[in-house]
Amino acid sequence: MVSVRSALRLRILLTWFLLALVYFAFITIMSNYGFSITGIALFVGIFLLIQIMLSDKLVLFSTGAKIVSEEEYPELHSIVRELSYTAGIPKPKVAIVNTEIPNAFATGISPKRAVVAVTTGLMRMLNKEELKAVIAHELTHIKNRDVVAITVASFLSTVAFFIMRWAMFMGMFSDRRNSGTSIIIMLISAIVWLISYLLVMALSRFREFAADEGSAIITRKPESLISALAKISGKMKFIHPEQKARYEGMNAFFIIPAISGETLLSLFSTHPPVEKRIERLRVLAREIF
Repeated sequence: MVSVRSALRLRILLTWFLLALVYFAFITIMSNYGFSITGIALFVGIFLLIQIMLSDKLVLFSTGAKIVSEEEYPELHSIVRELSYTAGIPKPKVAIVNTEIPNAFATGISPKRAVVAVTTGLMRMLNKEELKAVIAHELTHIKNRDVVAITVASFLSTVAFFIMRWAMFMGMFSDRRNSGTSIIIMLISAIVWLISYLLVMALSRFREFAADEGSAIITRKPESLISALAKISGKMKFIHPEQKARYEGMNAFFIIPAISGETLLSLFSTHPPVEKRIERLRVLAREIF
């Protein structure tokens, strides 16, 4: 019988394989049509590289997070230091977001340049063990270099999106023959973009499961993360829509996005439903503790 941990690793590997297959097919088809994607790929590559290099600063600016010293938040720094040591990574910088929305996130190109941020609402709502479980989840994202992984996975998907827009524009101002070619290129790019986008979202959801698993292993208390997820999810339902809208663009970074649950749009979500995460943590607790 395959354990839940092994099944997750197989799903992650399968998703990476399918992404590689889609991207290889895309490049092959574009080459057969005589279309060189080098220029667009170079532009997108530079854009994504800048995004990766500045990811910590961009996320902190977008959320209004403030780096805090150990003198300001000694207990929070102590928790991050203890869990970082257990996880086997350098202690990241610690930031606070002044909002009632209970949430946390991690960002940074590498463990040495990482930041862990928690909101004031989260700190007020959770007890110490639950807070440690949430921070351990974020530290696992840092250890697994998830920011870089998802950005790399999205590379050719972004290329396909730019080609789709380019072909759409060119088709409007080309003669009939070239217009037909532009339409074909646009349709192929659109299909590749949609398929790869769905795969990247699936990869993001699997990496959330992996971060939950990492939290359980680091703290040895999966029930604390279960309790924290339930509290955050429950509180999120009562947060005013205007407050959620302010951080909507950062949902991919949060431990729980502003909108969560079983919907038809789950294929397009960066996070699994909280119910599935809790169910999986309970299975993990039986398997490894």
